[in-house]
Parts: sequence; C-alpha cells; structure tokens
Amino acid sequence: MASTTLLLPDWILPIEPAGTVLTGHGVAVQDGRILAIAPHAALRQRYPDATVRHLPGRVLMPGFVNLHTHAAMSLLRGAGDDLPLMTWLHDRIWPLESRLVSPDFVHDGSVLAFAEMLAGGTTCCADMYFHPDAVARAALAIGLRCVVGMTVIDFPTPYAANADAYIGQGLAAQSDFRGEASLGFMFAPHAPYTVGDDTLRRIDMLAEELDVPIAIHLQETAQEVSDALARTGLRPTARLARLGLLSPRLIAIHGVHLDTADIAMLVARGAHLAHCPASNLKLASGIAPVAQLLRDGLNFGVGTDGAASNNRLDMLSEVRLAALLAKGASGDAAAFSAHQALHAATLGGACALGWQDRIGSLVVGKQADMVAIRLDAAHQLPVFDPASHVVYTAGREDVEEVWVAGESVAKKLHLTKISARMELERILSRIPQWHTLAVGVLSGTKPYVSKE
Repeated sequence: MASTTLLLPDWILPIEPAGTVLTGHGVAVQDGRILAIAPHAALRQRYPDATVRHLPGRVLMPGFVNLHTHAAMSLLRGAGDDLPLMTWLHDRIWPLESRLVSPDFVHDGSVLAFAEMLAGGTTCCADMYFHPDAVARAALAIGLRCVVGMTVIDFPTPYAANADAYIGQGLAAQSDFRGEASLGFMFAPHAPYTVGDDTLRRIDMLAEELDVPIAIHLQETAQEVSDALARTGLRPTARLARLGLLSPRLIAIHGVHLDTADIAMLVARGAHLAHCPASNLKLASGIAPVAQLLRDGLNFGVGTDGAASNNRLDMLSEVRLAALLAKGASGDAAAFSAHQALHAATLGGACALGWQDRIGSLVVGKQADMVAIRLDAAHQLPVFDPASHVVYTAGREDVEEVWVAGESVAKKLHLTKISARMELERILSRIPQWHTLAVGVLSGTKPYVSKE
C-alpha cells in the first residue's frame, strides 16, 4: 500500500467552496493526490500509520497558477526599464532577442525563472516564448507544472522564418513531450497586430483539433486599439470574434483597454483573461477593469508577465497589487476581495488552462499541489482572517514549503530536490556570459524594424 502523509496546518484555504476557511483541519496525501481533508484528530484516527507533518502557524492553500509568463526573459531582467511598451519592444527587447535567442538561452532563462516561481509558491505557469522544447526541458528539470506556449508570429525571427515554421516547431515539441503529465501545450499567437487573419484561423482550427488553449496578448495599450481601428475598422476583440477565436479555450492576456462591448463578447463566448498588473503599470499601459470583469462574470487569472517587464516573478506581490488596484481604480473598497483575489491566482488560472479538474483548489482527488505560508511572524500577528493575511500581509519570504503532486519541492525559498538544485547551480554559473552578451548588443543597438 502506498504511504500516506498528513499535513496538519492551523488553517486551510481550499478555494472551493468559495470563501471557505478551515481551522484545525489537515490534508491527507497519497500517490501525489489529495486523499482526504478533515479535522486533525479525525485524520490521525483514520490514518494511524501515516507520516505526520505538523505545520503550526501556517496556512495551507493551493499552489499559485501564474497565468502568463515569458520565462526565458529572466535573462533580460532590467535590460529595458522605464520605457513604454512599443519603445521597450522595438528599441530593447526585439534587438536583444534577435541576437541572443537560442535553445540554450531559452533553457537557461527558463530554469532561472522556474526556480524563482517555484520557491515563491507558484506550482504551475503558462509560458509564451520561442523554443518550446527548451521551455519544456527546463520545467521538467525544476519540477513545476507548465503549459508551454507554441509561439506564432507572422514575421521571421532567428527561431522561425514564417508562420508555418512556428507552428511546425511548436507541434513537434508537443509531440516530443506528449507523455509528460506535468506539461501541457497551448498555441500562443503573439498579438493581433503581429499575426494575420489566415494564421489566426489556422491556429483556431488546430487548437480545436488538439483540444489545447490559445493565449494571445489583447488590447494591452490604447495605441493598439486605435491602430487596429484605423487599419481594420474593428477593435482587436471584435476582430477575434469575427475570426471565431473567442471561445472557452481563449486566454486574452492583459485586456487593459477592454470596453463594455469587448467584455460582453468575451463573457458570452466563455473566454478567459490573464491579468498582469505589475507589468501593465511598469510599461504605463494602464489598469485592467477588474471590478467590471468581476461584475460581468468573466473568469480571469493572475500572471506576472516576464521578468523583463515586471521585474519579479512573485505571485504573492502580484495578487496583492491586483487586489489593491481594483479597489483604487473602481472607487469600491469591496471590489476584488481577498478570497476573490486568491481564487483568481489559483483556480481562476487553472480554469483558463482547462486544468481545473487537476489543480487550483484543495479538493479530494486533485493533485496535491500546495503551498504552506507562515502567519506567525511578528509582522503578521494577530490573525483575524488568514485569507486577508495571505493577500495583504504575506510576502514570498513567508512561503514555508511548496509541494507538487505531494512531493516537497521547496522550503524557505530554496529548492529541495537535489537534481533541481544542481541544474539551477549550473545555470547560475552561466549568467555572467549572458549578461556580457546582452550588454554588447545594447551598446550598439539601433531601433528594431520588423520584417512584416
């Protein structure tokens, strides 16, 4: 018989049912899944031979789902700060990527990012970048779940020459890693302004055939919307609707400049949104209308975006910022409560990825992807509501332990698996060379001109 482990914290935030706080309850884990949730005494009685882990002063909750990342861009952290989006892209990021991106660059940057995420309580992420095979290998090496984006752009880069090549390489990676339970794949057309109608129609057809999500940057800036109206007469969301892409498999990323009609289209077709507040603020793109998204019933998750535009891959700081911004922007202090924010950062993201039956909440039968956060330090006492404390008080330095499929993978911001630690150490030794190469590119760069 498989061994059973009992985790006995002071509180559990299961996320389902909504708004629930369980005091004096624990979780029984067996074969990587949640076997039972019950009061401490009942669990000890039911499983007398189980290994018992006492977690006093801790709250146990699902691991965070980072719904939008560009993990490899951790190697570009700080390389393009204090710039608006299009200047950031054209003058910094695209020139750097055109010279640096390779399978090694993507693997090394992804390892660095995934280690940061996992240690801070993120157990699953959705990534959008080049060389999806290198992203997949990095996720497996570090030990977190990842839905790997098959990026598509309608102009050439060092990674691929055209849309057919982007799609072909993405599908090859999906086939190569098909048997990995911790990995999923999604199509990731970059944005409506970089991907044409024919390519988007083809992606929609393939995504339906393969039953995978589609993630796309959508209405991130006001300029994007005005340019689209001038070029096509349609707002980007309306264009996607016309092409048939709005569906339960679509993840609209950012959505800062959605209006009431845009939101209504997304809601009516069951689409989702990835809210990335820190990146949107740092690039001066604006603030997504979260209070209206909640009122209108659009499911959304929280993402950090990449380290080149955030610069932290820290879901605890992201969810706190998301909650505060929603209140300030709407003028409603009740907008986006702590429990709603935690739902978005866990189950909301899982639903967007189609993984809500596996992860995102602590429910019997689901994967035991969990994070224990300490709430007994001087800066956290007293505790009136553990959900409030997680959102408004805790930082990633308070993340005590992280589990993926019931296996302890991080403690006190350090990876615990020897293989993951060794891989991270190997990559850390290579960071100086990537930094030197990036500095060399920036010293001679000129504004990037796309080959559209």
